[in-house]
Amino acid sequence: MGAAPATFAASGQSVSAVSVSTAAGVITDIGPDCIPGFGMCMSTANPAVAAAQNAPQPCLPVITGPWSPGSASVTIGDVAALDDSSQCVCSWAGTITVSSAGEEATTLQ
Repeated sequence: MGAAPATFAASGQSVSAVSVSTAAGVITDIGPDCIPGFGMCMSTANPAVAAAQNAPQPCLPVITGPWSPGSASVTIGDVAALDDSSQCVCSWAGTITVSSAGEEATTLQ
């Protein structure tokens, strides 16, 4: 229900491939350090929007649980990794999806 996209920040789980180390997201990455606001919230279920007589207010998502479904084949520290099918839900009626998972196929030679 936010008006703008946001950039996800993984919790710090680190993975390495061909001498490149990068942070990878897992299904438990749901805090405000991982999922920032999405511009202005337009959901009337958000108390701040309702109090402002349905005028959009800053989007501060309240995540109801872990991302789902997560990867069926990749885990990081025994926790399912995020992939492009993962999504989570905000208490104010929004669904957060992954638009670009940052996954890249690599061929080792």
